[in-house]
Amino acid sequence: MNTRPVKRSLTLRGHRTSVSLEDEFWQAFRKIAREKEKAVNALAAEIDAERDMETGLATAIRLFVLGHYMAKADT
Repeated sequence: MNTRPVKRSLTLRGHRTSVSLEDEFWQAFRKIAREKEKAVNALAAEIDAERDMETGLATAIRLFVLGHYMAKADT
């Protein structure tokens, strides 16, 4: 298990950016995108548009992944 974040490149609404995420969060995020039949960049753009501007994008993605799996556990 790699616990150190790795910088990942994304394109959000035509602009390149990067987020630092642990492999486990990145893999889970990619899996959710596949389940939703969305590109990773499109899902990241949705999260970016909905996040509080004081919350970093990487944190918003982690919270999205956590929320996704918590919701699944409640059903």
